[in-house]
This record gives sequence, C-alpha cells and structure tokens, in this order.
Amino acid sequence: MEWRCRDDVWMADVEVSGGLVSGPRRCRSAVERRRIVEETLEAGASVARVALKYGVNANQVFQWRRLHRDGKLGVAAEQAIKLLPVNITEETEPRKRELRKPEPPEVEPTRCGAIHIELPGKVRISLEGSVDPGVVRAVLKSLRS
Repeated sequence: MEWRCRDDVWMADVEVSGGLVSGPRRCRSAVERRRIVEETLEAGASVARVALKYGVNANQVFQWRRLHRDGKLGVAAEQAIKLLPVNITEETEPRKRELRKPEPPEVEPTRCGAIHIELPGKVRISLEGSVDPGVVRAVLKSLRS
C-alpha cells in the first residue's frame, strides 16, 4: 500500500487479491466525516444515498454515526458555542418587582419503625427511625463485597 498526500488529503493505493488495483482510498478529515454524518441525520435522509453521493461505503458511514453518537467524532466549530440574539431596549417606566415570600419546602412525614437484619456468622444491622434509603442501599451493597 502506498500513501500520498494531495490537496491536504491523504490517499492510499490498495491492491486487492488477484492483483487488481482499486481506486485511491481517501482518509477524510473529521470535519468532512461530521458533515456526511449530519446529512444522514436529516429527516428523510438515506444513509445509502448519502454514502453513494460522497463515494463512501455505507458501513463506514454507520461507523461514523456511532462515533458521532458517542461524542468521539468531535464537535463542529459552529456547534461548540451558540449565542442567543439579544435585544436591548430602554424602559420608559421602571418595573416594580413583586417580592414573594418563599414557600416552605414540603416535609416528608417522619417514618417510625425498625429493621433488624442478621446475617448468620457475619453481621447484625439495626435501623431505627427515619433512615435514608440511599444509606440503607449503600450499607447492603457493601455487605455483598
């Protein structure tokens, strides 16, 4: 296989079995791969048709789509930062803001009770009163190890 660069694109001439030489294989830039993938993600787009349009195997495009989905194909420069349009106007009358008293947070009723867990030859656990379920889960998970 012989590699060469032309117009900032690396290409390889590949020999396949039987001595036939296929056309040059292009190594596409991340920007170009992302553009092809984004075109396949448009409504009504066919991966096969887009791949054919760019001279790429459809399986390769599906691989790029997986990389794109996993965030490994990179982020387009125009997508890295999105700014929202802002309009600045002068107010003729100052607005009066209503200050409301914050509502007290809803309090869960306290649960009363007790749980006693005894594992033969290992450990004894007693939980009484209101216990956070996350703490119970963590304790039981640590006993498994």
